[in-house]
Amino acid sequence: MSGRVLRFRDGVENDCGRKIFWLDAMADQLGRYTIKSHGMILAKLHMYDWIILLLLAVIDGLLNIIEPFHRFVGKDMMTDLRYPLKGNTVPFWAVPLIGIILPWAIFFGIYFKKKNFYDLHHGILGILYSVLITAVITDAIKDGVGRPRPDFFWRCFPDGKDVYDNITTGVLCHGEKSVIKEGHKSFPSGHTSWSFAGLGFLAWYLAGKITAFDRKGHVAKLCIVFLPLLAAALVAVSRVDDYWHHWQDVFTGALIGLTVSSFCYLQFFPYPFDADALWPHAYTVQLAEERNSRNANSYSVRPTEIETVNIPGHGGLTLRDTLNDVESGRSS
Repeated sequence: MSGRVLRFRDGVENDCGRKIFWLDAMADQLGRYTIKSHGMILAKLHMYDWIILLLLAVIDGLLNIIEPFHRFVGKDMMTDLRYPLKGNTVPFWAVPLIGIILPWAIFFGIYFKKKNFYDLHHGILGILYSVLITAVITDAIKDGVGRPRPDFFWRCFPDGKDVYDNITTGVLCHGEKSVIKEGHKSFPSGHTSWSFAGLGFLAWYLAGKITAFDRKGHVAKLCIVFLPLLAAALVAVSRVDDYWHHWQDVFTGALIGLTVSSFCYLQFFPYPFDADALWPHAYTVQLAEERNSRNANSYSVRPTEIETVNIPGHGGLTLRDTLNDVESGRSS
């Protein structure tokens, strides 16, 4: 029996109670789906998904153009809105780099090693949906709420000379219009929601790739999973430190980003504790269908068949016996 492995079509239980999944001589060949071989196939299959993605980008662009609601700001409210006007510790252009480009680099690295275009395509599409859905939700709420930022006083009165309506005591701003407009977009934090949408998706992705929840007790794997979330949290903290947001803004932004990223990841990938957590749902289905198709074309087998497979380099014979033969041998 050296070099030979018994297998069922669905796997068998060994003496230790562990499942031995059946081997397939064509597994490596079937499992390689490259950009060249499957790029156009997936592009056509998900054409409408990409169109909707572009539509989401246009909608978010419009939400950033329109004027947000100018919530009433009175003289007695200025005490909490008088924080200094500072720059961004994490500039706006850095958020896509952290939340999108960095995960993409990891996706491409895994693709070049494993040649699984299903994983690359669904990773890119999933994280883009995560970020853009989050962006639309965040910017729509920003425009609707119109909450003033903690530094609103200096946006409204850049020279420090505050002017108020004699009747309503509302502010009469004389600062730059674009700066004032941005001052009414405090809730929720866009930096935070974007970061958690992208890096939250990456955390889910890494948890599946390193089988973080395989019940073997390798708790060190969680450090890898939590690393993207820590980076997103630091972006959120910087928004409070820069006095661009109140703490409620970043808390809500993080909640939005994490929620959307979870839905988007699970749309394409199994739960990280699932037996098939390594690859997307579509890849697993495609692999099974292609394997079954090749098996059906090569030979016809009974579902209770046991097969002994010769592993190259170990010697041995290839033998097929039915379960009935095995049972009859045991009874004799």
